[in-house]
Parts: sequence; C-alpha cells; structure tokens
Amino acid sequence: MAITAGMVKELREQTGAGMMDCKKALSETDGSMEEAVNYLREKGISKAQKKADRVAAEGLTYVTSSGNKAVIVEINAETDFVAKNENFQNMVKSTADFLLENEPSDVESALSSEVEEGTTLEGYINDQIAKIGEKISLRRFQVIHKDDNAVFGEYLHMGGSIGVLLLAEGTTDHTVAKDLAMHVAAVKPSYVSRDEVSSEEIEQERDVLKQQALNEGKPENIVEKMVEGRLNKYFEEICLLDQEYVKDTEQKVEQFLKDQGVSVKTFIRYEVGEGIEKKEDNFAEEVMSQVKK
Repeated sequence: MAITAGMVKELREQTGAGMMDCKKALSETDGSMEEAVNYLREKGISKAQKKADRVAAEGLTYVTSSGNKAVIVEINAETDFVAKNENFQNMVKSTADFLLENEPSDVESALSSEVEEGTTLEGYINDQIAKIGEKISLRRFQVIHKDDNAVFGEYLHMGGSIGVLLLAEGTTDHTVAKDLAMHVAAVKPSYVSRDEVSSEEIEQERDVLKQQALNEGKPENIVEKMVEGRLNKYFEEICLLDQEYVKDTEQKVEQFLKDQGVSVKTFIRYEVGEGIEKKEDNFAEEVMSQVKK
C-alpha cells in the first residue's frame, strides 16, 4: 500500500514520533494506522499513546440532576474567554435542563426538538451565536437514571473544564458519590472494572507488552510473567476499582467501596475538547492584522 504524506502526518500527530519512524511503521504494517501505533509502542518510539485525547477546543461541561435522573453535557465554543461569558454559561445550563427534561436519543434529535413553539434547540443555540459572537456547538450529552437506593455523584472541575457524572448504588450519601466523581475527574479511568474491558483490547495490550519485553532482550521463559505483571499495571490505569483511591492512597477504590457497602454502577467523564483538533492560531499576527485594518 502506498504511504502518503497525510498518513505520516496523522500518525505523527497521534504518537509524537519522528517522520521517518512513522513512515517505517506504516510501511511495516501495510498502512494500518492502528497497527502502526502499536508498532511504535512496541519499539519504544511512541511518545504519546493518546495524543488525540489532548484538550483542543473550548467551552464547558455541565452536570445537573432532578429526582431520579441526571444529565452531563459538553458544549463547545471557539475560545476559552467564552466559558466566562454569563450568556454562554446560562445557555449551557438551560440546554442541560432541556435535555434532562426531554431526554432526546442523540444530538441530532436534540437539536431538532422544540424548546418552545416555533424554536428548536438548534435555533436557540444559533440565537446565542449571534449574541455571543462565536461558533457554539452541542457536542455530546448523556442522561442516566437511578432508583431510590442510589445516588448521583456530580462534579465539575474548574467550573466545567472537566465534568463527571457517577452513579453509586447501595447508598444515598452524596458526599461519598461526589468524592468518587472527583477521583474519576483526577485519575481518568476508562472502565469501572476489568469485566468491562473487551477481550480484544486485553489481547492487543498483551501482544504489545510481550513484544516490548522481547525487544528489551528479556528471556522468553520469563516474558509471560512480566507481561501479566505489566498487564495488571495497565488495568490500574484504566479500571476504577483497580486504582489507588485519591483520598487514601493506602487502599484501592475497590476496598473503599467494600468498606462503605457501595458499588459504582457507571460513570461518564467529559473533558472539554478532548479528541478535537484545534487550529493553531498565531496570536501576534492576529492582533497585527486587526491593527492594520
């Protein structure tokens, strides 16, 4: 398969590796982006596994609840200044309230829903664009439900740069649930437990770890034990229950939950702009262009 400059650029942006290393990785993997990322990791060349997760857009996340349901939402704008704009903040809250009350199935159906007679949510957002002067978009949201023997953990970091909505069962203690939500915001797990990690992801990680160990010159007879040890470390990175609890690093989250008689059913963590590529503007040139007008 022909390796294009665009493919090399994309791989460099994902991994931070050099141009020639990226080109070789793509050549060795017949142009497969996923396999090329793993190839660079195995060789110890990749500088970042998930550069695509870097915060690149602006705006706010927001969490709110009413009764036995809650919603988390992310709304993006062009600059970080807009997050401090009172009109934008009010718009985010109003949108979250609307989503919580109406529970549309996805962003598309949400935007086409009427917020009042003759005005859709999309129209409402467009009105705010005209007032605020920036492009604004509803990126994502999720509504979850609970029963009476459960509680929502709601947390906004730095006013909404990160938002977490967590569902804890077996308790109605909001403090415990909020502390767990703060842990999720800080440590960034991807799953509640190992049971949620797909066999495909585990096997892929095992293969990468095995190749890393072999490339380090480790004897094959101890490679498997090394891989299992490193795989446990991987689970500590991505699984909530396996992580050290941020408020008491002497115990894992799983033990803390057992002591409290609590279980975590699910959580959603939004970080503003994660995974969105943002145009790099030259601020000095922008100011000069305005001065010359």
